[in-house]
Amino acid sequence: MLSSYFTVKGYGEHEISIQRSRFITFVNRVTSEEEAQQFIEKIKKEHWNANHNCSAYMIGENDQIQKANDDGEPSGTAGVPMLEVLKQRKLKDTVVVVTRYFGGIKLGAGGLIRAYSTATSEGLAHTGIVERCLTQHYKTTIDYHFLGKVENELHSSPYEIKDIHYLETVQIETYVLVGQEDAFEEWITNLTSGQAKIEKVKLHYLEKSTSY
Repeated sequence: MLSSYFTVKGYGEHEISIQRSRFITFVNRVTSEEEAQQFIEKIKKEHWNANHNCSAYMIGENDQIQKANDDGEPSGTAGVPMLEVLKQRKLKDTVVVVTRYFGGIKLGAGGLIRAYSTATSEGLAHTGIVERCLTQHYKTTIDYHFLGKVENELHSSPYEIKDIHYLETVQIETYVLVGQEDAFEEWITNLTSGQAKIEKVKLHYLEKSTSY
């Protein structure tokens, strides 16, 4: 699993106009090529009367699945520029469809490349980008007399509190970035004089918005 990577927040759409042509960008996060193809087909059905529904997607930890489709635009003027934007932004598990309604003015090859690149970039910016960071989910059990001290220290620490359960003892769930596990366990042990029960639960990706 990757320690961190960038992808889109989720579904988004955004429209721009260039030389009277409408360019509508549809963006989504996907985890497989099948999901990407289903999304593309859905947009094509909804915009069956558009002149073009061009698409690109990049999927997999190592970007092993990359596809681009010009959907009738001159070869290399739509899908490939769209895919290049995904590569430049280092976005994974992302599909983009740009629907064009022709406005009567031809843009030429260079104009098309710029138009589809711009539509993709603006669509991604409108949808939002997130960084997904791999964390270790921990459950730490302590006695109540440690609660105030541990909770205060956690709030000013790099570790994120997921939840606190007030039972016979206190169970605090936290997310710790992968690579910081030993430091976290030592930190908790020192805070509680070795009286905390520290359990690893599972690996989990945390998402944070980025202007990247």
